[in-house]
Amino acid sequence: MPATTTHILCSSLSFAWPDGREVFDGFQLAVGPGRTGLIGLNGCGKSTLLRLAAGELTPSAGHIRTTGDIGYLPQDLVLDTALRVDEALGVATTRAALHAIEAGDTGEEHFAAVGDDWDVEERARAVLDEMGLTGVGLDRTVGELSGGECVLLRLAALLLARPSVLLLDEPTNNLDLYARGRLYDAVDAWTGVLVVVSHDRELLERVDRIADLRDGAVSWYGGGLSAYQAALAVEQEAAGRMVRVAEADVRRQRRELADAHVKLSRRKRYGQKMWDTKREPKAVMGQRKQTAQESAGKHRIMHTERLADARERLDEAVEAVRDDEAIRIVLPDTQVHPGRGVLVLRDLELVHGARVRGEWDLRGPERIALTGRNGAGKTTLLRTIAGELDPLSGEATAQVPVGYLPQRLDVLDDTLSLVRNVARVAPGVTENGIRARLAHFLFKGARADRPAGELSGGERLRAALAALLLTEPAPRLLMLDEPTNSLDLSGVRRLTSALEAYRGAMIVASHDVPFLKSLGITRWLLLDGEGLHDIAPGQLPGNESDDT
Repeated sequence: MPATTTHILCSSLSFAWPDGREVFDGFQLAVGPGRTGLIGLNGCGKSTLLRLAAGELTPSAGHIRTTGDIGYLPQDLVLDTALRVDEALGVATTRAALHAIEAGDTGEEHFAAVGDDWDVEERARAVLDEMGLTGVGLDRTVGELSGGECVLLRLAALLLARPSVLLLDEPTNNLDLYARGRLYDAVDAWTGVLVVVSHDRELLERVDRIADLRDGAVSWYGGGLSAYQAALAVEQEAAGRMVRVAEADVRRQRRELADAHVKLSRRKRYGQKMWDTKREPKAVMGQRKQTAQESAGKHRIMHTERLADARERLDEAVEAVRDDEAIRIVLPDTQVHPGRGVLVLRDLELVHGARVRGEWDLRGPERIALTGRNGAGKTTLLRTIAGELDPLSGEATAQVPVGYLPQRLDVLDDTLSLVRNVARVAPGVTENGIRARLAHFLFKGARADRPAGELSGGERLRAALAALLLTEPAPRLLMLDEPTNSLDLSGVRRLTSALEAYRGAMIVASHDVPFLKSLGITRWLLLDGEGLHDIAPGQLPGNESDDT
C-alpha cells in the first residue's frame, strides 16, 4: 500500500505485557482509507492494537505510525461523572467565550477562543440530535446519563472533532437497538478512516473490508462480514482438500519407504548368500557389495526425505485449517418438562420503577428473549427474579433452581483457579469429575488451573457459564444478561453451541437480534413503562436509555 494512502502503519511491531505475555512479535500492518472491520479470537490482540494506535500503549520494539489525528472509543468507556456535557464534547472553552462576548465582554482572549466557530452550540446540539441525545442539555453532567448514553456522547464528541482516523472498540456493547441504529447511521456516513473491533454482525456488514487477526498476522478480505464468511468457507474447503491430499501422500511415502526396506533386505540376503557360496570372485563380490550398499543408502535417504517432505506439507495444510473448537456438552439434569411451572410474577413493582402488572407466568422449557430500551429495567427484573433485589411490591416466585449470569460476569473468584471456582458450587463432584466437565467447555489440562482473573473476555464468559451450569442442583431456569458483550464471532458460536445442550427454561436479555434468533427463541417479550408485553420479532423496538 503506497505510503500516501496509509493511515496506520505497523513495522516490525512487538509488544508484551509486564508479566511477559507476548501479544505481537514483528507484527506488520498497513491500513488505508475506508472502513475496516478488525476481527479475531478473544485474546488475539485486537483491543491492544487499537490502544497502541491511539498512543495509550507503547511498543516494546518496532514502530506504529499514524497519519493525521486519531479519535478513539475504548471498549470499557469511563467518563468523569462530574464533567458537563459540553466539556465531554470538547466545546466548553469555545462556548464559554461565546457567552462572554454575548454578555458584552469584548476581551481579545474570548475572540481568540471562538475563532470562526460562532455556531458551536448549534453544531453540538445537532450532533447530539444525530446520536439520539435530543433531550441531553449541554449543561447537564455525565453522571446524569446512562452507560449507553455515555457511549453515544463520546461518539458525538468524535463526530464533532472529525479526526482523520476513528478507532472504535466494541462500540455496540451496552447499546440498545435504537442506539445501535444511530451508531450504524454514523458509520455509514463516515468518510474518513475507520477501524472498528466488533462482534456485531450488522455493524460488520457496513465495512469495506475485513482484517482477520490470527496467530500474530492479518489476512484481508474485501467486503463486509457475509463476504468474509463466504470467502473463508471456500478457503477452508480448499484447506480441507489439501489436508486429505497431504495425508494420502504421507501414507504413500510410508508404503514406498517400507517397500524400499523390503527390497533392500532381499538384496542384502541375496548378496550374503552369494558371498557364502562364493559363486563369484572375491573382488567382484566385494565391489558388488559396496555398490549395493551405496545404492541402498541413497535409496533409503531418498524415500526418507520424501516422507519428511510429505509430513511437512501435511503440517502446513493442517495449519491452514481453523480449529475453532465447539463446546459439546450434555446437561440432562437441567431438563424441564412441558407444562411444568417455572416462574410466576404478580403485580411486580421493581426498585427503579419498572412494573409487571397482573400475573405473568413461564411454563416448560420456553426460551424467552427479553428486550426493551436501555433503562427499561431488564437487568433489574432479572436480578429480582434471581433474589438479588427485593421488589417494592408484588411477587417474583421461581419454582425451579435458578442460574443468573450477570453482564459483569462477577460470579467467579478471580484469585481461584477454574477448578476451585467450580468446586465451590459443585462440592459433591470429585476434582477429576470437575476437570472432565471443564474439558467440555474447552478448558483442558493446565487451562483449568489458570486463575479466573487471567482470562480474556470470551474465556471468562465460558468459565462463568461452566460454573453456572455445573452448579448443584443444576439450574432449570437460566437467565443471561447481554451475554455476547465482548465476545468475538467464534465466541458467539461457542456460546450458542453450549446453550443447545441446555434443556431448561431460559430468559436472555440482549440487543443482539441475530444471536437471539440462533437460540431458537420461543417467545419475545418487551419491557417498557407499561409493563411486560408479548411481541413478534418484527415488532422489536427501533427506538429504544442504560439498564439500571
